[in-house]
Amino acid sequence: MSETPRITIRLARPADAAGIGALSRIAIEQGLPWRWTPERVRRALAEPSTTVIVAEVDGAAVGFALMKYGAAAARLLLMAVRRDARRRGVGRALLVWLEAVARAAGLPHIRLEARADNHEALAFYARLGFAQHALAQGYYAPGIDAVVLERRLG
Repeated sequence: MSETPRITIRLARPADAAGIGALSRIAIEQGLPWRWTPERVRRALAEPSTTVIVAEVDGAAVGFALMKYGAAAARLLLMAVRRDARRRGVGRALLVWLEAVARAAGLPHIRLEARADNHEALAFYARLGFAQHALAQGYYAPGIDAVVLERRLG
């Protein structure tokens, strides 16, 4: 078993938009229209209510997350970790960072949508205390449902 990597979380920069968009396309949006293009990521970076972060291991970007903070809740819009960096604490580190911001803002919970057919992601979020809140039929595309998950903070 390899040792646990040193994971660094930082705010994303405009130069990260291409890599974030590409990882979203590969890890999340496969089989769907590409919505989180580099241009959309750049717009999210400029949005005051949205935080975009990058996880690095040994200086290389291995994951990212986008969280939108509203008046009543935080919503995880997008999160992905490169396949070769999974099961090494990267996704957990991204969520811990974002959760700290949500707690500091006094938000009571975090919500997100995950593809109903993405069993790996659903298991990951369940391990971190997210529970199914609802099912959104056809959320991603006809025949591709989303499971709405929620984790209470505090």
